Amino acid sequence: MSFLIADKNNFKITLEVVPPAGFDGRALLDKLAALAALAFDGFSVASNPVAKPRMSAMVFSHLLQERTGKPAILHFTVRDHNRLGLQAELWGARALGLDTIIAVTGDPSARNNGNTTTTVNDLNVFELIQMAKAADLCTGAVLDYRPEVNGLENEIKRIEKKAAAGAQFIVTQPVYDRQTAQTLHDALDHIKVPVIMGILPLLSHKHAVFLHNKVAGIAVPHALQKEMATAKDPVGTGIEQSRQMLALARKLFSGACIMPPFDRFDILPRIF
Repeated sequence: MSFLIADKNNFKITLEVVPPAGFDGRALLDKLAALAALAFDGFSVASNPVAKPRMSAMVFSHLLQERTGKPAILHFTVRDHNRLGLQAELWGARALGLDTIIAVTGDPSARNNGNTTTTVNDLNVFELIQMAKAADLCTGAVLDYRPEVNGLENEIKRIEKKAAAGAQFIVTQPVYDRQTAQTLHDALDHIKVPVIMGILPLLSHKHAVFLHNKVAGIAVPHALQKEMATAKDPVGTGIEQSRQMLALARKLFSGACIMPPFDRFDILPRIF
């Protein structure tokens, strides 16, 4: 049974990491191994985020588990593989000792470096959840409540469908204020699976504005944007805000997924 869902009331912390752009992961593995003594429970490994190529998330998850001794949660997307490929990857992950995945649709494919990338989508995310469960993998799902379009009601229906398909835990997009956290808690309370709250530390006012205006599913409150704009130490302010969100997650949810931006792992000891 996955470390994430062994006990719904046992608060868990994961760190989201992005594999390197290339075949040599030694430098990133060194950085992550240096964090192993911190008080977190495992890694969450993204798969080609923003539709740009990275080292295989499955390979990097395996290397990460071997190097750090901490479990890795592997992101699987229906964007990049056909049905045959997904089945092969799920069985391969199990064979490598990876027991937990997060099933995602994946960011839309785009034209990268002048090359057209094809979106596969043989399956939808609900079918991927069912396939992963059949492969004896603990399977999670993502809640993208799309605050920019008031999309929570529709997203709760999708989460209900994901839970019915077999999702055993939920990870939210980053949350930046108590009101949003409480709204999500109340909206998800009837879905009896653990909820992991996303926390993405802010580094600057520019970073906050970019996330709010350019990244679907993330809303940074205007008061926090203003605080970042006037802060003498923006990174310190972002760290303190993340500390507050972590404390709030402990009260409302079953865990937190901390997402250090731009590989800024140096801020994690201060957040913990």
